[in-house]
Amino acid sequence: MDGFICHLKRYRQAKGLTQEQLAEMVGVRRETIMRLEKSLYNPSLKLAFDLSKAVDTPIEVLFQFESTEPESGL
Repeated sequence: MDGFICHLKRYRQAKGLTQEQLAEMVGVRRETIMRLEKSLYNPSLKLAFDLSKAVDTPIEVLFQFESTEPESGL
């Protein structure tokens, strides 16, 4: 996914969690965590908040989106 950057793996590992453990904590399948960590999946807002809480890291640190379009100034 162009412009989407996910730092989840680093923070999950720092907490000593496996993909399976984290998936269970937030109510998704392990494959979802795997796809997130490879920046292949853009999470819902609820999932992003749940993951942020689970790894005790601000949501804006875990997930970044770099737009290639010019800003509108709003």
